[in-house]
Amino acid sequence: MANNDVQHLLDMLYDMIDRAKNAPLSGDKCLVNRDEALDLIDEIKAALPNELKRAQDLIRAKEDYVVQAKRDVERMMQRAEQDAKSRVSDSEVLAAAREKGHDIVRRAEERSREMYRVANEYTEDALRRTEEAIQAALDEIKQSRAKFRAVSTEQMKKKREELSQSTEKTDKKSDENS
Repeated sequence: MANNDVQHLLDMLYDMIDRAKNAPLSGDKCLVNRDEALDLIDEIKAALPNELKRAQDLIRAKEDYVVQAKRDVERMMQRAEQDAKSRVSDSEVLAAAREKGHDIVRRAEERSREMYRVANEYTEDALRRTEEAIQAALDEIKQSRAKFRAVSTEQMKKKREELSQSTEKTDKKSDENS
C-alpha cells in the first residue's frame, strides 16, 4: 500500500467525521458509524507495516550500495596498486594511487552516511505524520463518543423525571378517587 493510500484512508476518516449528522439537541456533537470508523482505522493500521517495510527496503538498498562501493573501491585500489607496481615502483606514484584510493573510500563512506541519514529522516517523518494523523482521528472519535454519552445520559435523565412526574400524578388521582 502506498503512502498515498494511508493518506487517503485518513482523509476518508476525516470526511466521515466531518459529514456526520449532528446529535439531537447538540450543535457540536455528532453520530459516527462506529463500524465504518473502526474499519478505516484497521486499514490504516494494516498499511503502517508496509510503510515500515518501504523504509527498511531503502536502508537495505543503501547498505547494498555501500558494500558494492567498497568492493569497487577495493578492486580499484588493487588495480591501481598492480598498475603502479608494474609500471613504476616509484614511491610517489604509489603514494598518489593510495591517496586516490583513500579519497574514493572516504567519499563512498560519506555518501553512505548521507543516504543513511536521509533514509532515517524520511522514515521518522513518515511515522511521525502517520502517528499524528491517527492520534488526531482517535481523539476526535473519543470526543464524539464522550459527547454522545453525555447527551444520551441527559436525555435518559429527563425521560426518567417525566416518567416519575407522570407516575406521581397518576398516584394522586388514584388517591383522590379513593
